Amino acid sequence: MNVTFAGLELRRVLRDYVSMFFIAVLPAFFFVLFGAAQDFSDENAGNGNVAMYIMVSMAAYGAVTATTGIGGMAAVERMQGWGRQLGLTPLADSSYVAMKAGVALVIATVPVALIYLLGALTSAEGSATAWALSVALVLLGAGVFAIYGLAVGLAFRSEAAVGAASGLLVIMAFLGNIFIPLSGTLLTIAKFTPLYGYVALARYPLTEGHQVDGSHEPLWIAVTNVTIWAAIFGLVATALVRRGRERQ
Repeated sequence: MNVTFAGLELRRVLRDYVSMFFIAVLPAFFFVLFGAAQDFSDENAGNGNVAMYIMVSMAAYGAVTATTGIGGMAAVERMQGWGRQLGLTPLADSSYVAMKAGVALVIATVPVALIYLLGALTSAEGSATAWALSVALVLLGAGVFAIYGLAVGLAFRSEAAVGAASGLLVIMAFLGNIFIPLSGTLLTIAKFTPLYGYVALARYPLTEGHQVDGSHEPLWIAVTNVTIWAAIFGLVATALVRRGRERQ
């Protein structure tokens, strides 16, 4: 039953063409526009070139958009009564969560695979290690934002709120040093935002911590950022789950 349910859920998400456009096609378009089509794409960026730097950034953005939306909708479904319907079946809560996590991971691979394919076919270049590790870090780190989407869904119980949470990722991406290289005060502020550590960690196999302005940032800064935000999202989601149980 779990495999059947996961397959049905995956097909349902894939048939939502509007959401899939923003998850997969839009980040891929951003990569082509800001990366592959630019004259500076062949410039050095550590263990690869600038095109690969932008490729990793756009893949990370697409992956978190996917996991945020699916995590949020899972919470809304549970809070709006779908959980009681599932209670009539043999499907355990842990299996439901595992199924949603699996679907989120599969959907997150869509923009990542598309963008990396475009990178390989255009101007992205880098070491084999940088390619392999950056893919793994993009997908693993995106799981943190499934918890973010879950927390938003539990807090507001609204599909519109989940859509707003996904839209807020655009602002987070600008503040998180994804779309435009930041410097000075803006870069200092960026280090405290949720997406900064995630994308810095994904880029690390390529840049080894070297920044656009010539400075070097140690790995522990990105790891600490990801750890703290994962803990914050997790604590908020847990508190909201407990609040929901108390109301019942």
